[in-house]
Amino acid sequence: MQIRTERLVEEFQELVSVDSVSYRERDMADLLKDKLGMLGIDAIEDNAGEHCGGNAGNIYGVWKGTLPGAPILFSAHMDTVEPGIGKKAILQEDGRITSDGTTVLGSDDAAGIAEILEAIRSIQEQNIPHRDIEVLFPVAEEVYGRGSHVFDYSCIQAKEAYVLDLSGAVGTASLQEPTLIPFTVEIQGKASHAGFAPEEGIHAIAIAADAIGQIEQGRIGEDTTVNIGKISGGTATNIVPEHVIMRGEIRSYEHRKAIEMVEKVARIIEETAKAHGGSSNMTYDVHLHAYKIEETEPVVKRFEKVCQELGIESRLTRTFGGSDNNSFLQHGIRGIVLACGMNQVHTTDEYTTVEELKRSASIVAKLMTSEE
Repeated sequence: MQIRTERLVEEFQELVSVDSVSYRERDMADLLKDKLGMLGIDAIEDNAGEHCGGNAGNIYGVWKGTLPGAPILFSAHMDTVEPGIGKKAILQEDGRITSDGTTVLGSDDAAGIAEILEAIRSIQEQNIPHRDIEVLFPVAEEVYGRGSHVFDYSCIQAKEAYVLDLSGAVGTASLQEPTLIPFTVEIQGKASHAGFAPEEGIHAIAIAADAIGQIEQGRIGEDTTVNIGKISGGTATNIVPEHVIMRGEIRSYEHRKAIEMVEKVARIIEETAKAHGGSSNMTYDVHLHAYKIEETEPVVKRFEKVCQELGIESRLTRTFGGSDNNSFLQHGIRGIVLACGMNQVHTTDEYTTVEELKRSASIVAKLMTSEE
């Protein structure tokens, strides 16, 4: 199958030029609806923006095929991280595509979007039989997958998915992602004058420090991490601080362990606060739910077969990040996350290459036309 490389790169550059930081994906959503319409795919936009506090919803479409077999879902998210306003994709002489150094490039995830669109366009132009294809371009993926979390999955028929949202060499696929739980702790002490009556106060920062010292952080075993990354409190240097807020997160490949660790952290803080005469309150939210896809599942074997046919080395791995695939698994869709030509993401050094874009688009097109 022929992928038109120059057109792919030009479309990638066009997508990058659209400002689409999380919660402000309106222009990207409108552009994708137009592009899907030109491909003969009716696009539907949901009301995810209303739920998330953004200005656009998830974009979903169906492309009916002629080959037998269940539909396959392809997905790439619309939003980027900051700094993402005024992005430009600059093609370097060595085939690398970079930003101008003042913003992220946005290959996370404009690369995935461009590759899906080019695969569909190439299949149509060459009149190649293909499966029923569903596409979903979510908003707000970079903020714990909030867009895909509120999507109405009753409209999706596919039970397998390929999510283009992974760093690394094209041909790499992640089969496992963790539960991710951010938490907030409020510690209440008692204010008093630090010079005249320090003994009358209950030092909230001291409580926090004592508790943090008891909480095991960093990597806990092989499958769990704990981090308290932000702390704030106090009002003045001469006042015993009465209030502290701590924020952190827990990740684990085992959902049960993540919940147990949240409970352990809350218990340590609560007992420490009581011992000092203070109190604490901890709130948390399960933003991502752990999953694991087995290497023997059809969605994996199909990917490996396609890579082999294209002469691309396949590599199966796992990641400690998260993606929209976490949401898909919660709704019975067995998906894997594919590398799509994004490197050094979430930095102003982010880049992709022409060859990676082409190779990834070729994999997507081959998956769409697979009979198994």
